[in-house]
Amino acid sequence: IASGTGEFINGVRLVYPMEKEAMRTLNFIGNKLFSMAFSWMLGQPVKDTLCGTKVLWRKDYEAIAANRSYFGDFDPFGDFDLIFGAAKLNRKIVDLPIRYRERTYGTTNISRWKHGILLFRMVAFAARRIKFV
Repeated sequence: IASGTGEFINGVRLVYPMEKEAMRTLNFIGNKLFSMAFSWMLGQPVKDTLCGTKVLWRKDYEAIAANRSYFGDFDPFGDFDLIFGAAKLNRKIVDLPIRYRERTYGTTNISRWKHGILLFRMVAFAARRIKFV
């Protein structure tokens, strides 16, 4: 972001080989589906929508937060909210590969089915705002 290569940097866990237990198969498939949907909707490639690594300017975050309701204020993790918001601000989204490792402690807070359905609803809601206006 400092070099000007992109205006919103999005981490991508799906480039480098992952450790065996780093991501469940269904989660991997879900990430790929979300990636295709986002790339189609936004007209620019987004390879991993749910990676927690994101970099953006404070002023952009504040603008996204101020307009959160535009895409629906129901993103349980904030990733979709940030990506959609950056696209709405016409920011150039750049994917940055990161290494994703197996969890060494604790358990995931993500409920695959409950949150997955909620995220698909958010994608449908956003598609109506972006593609079908």
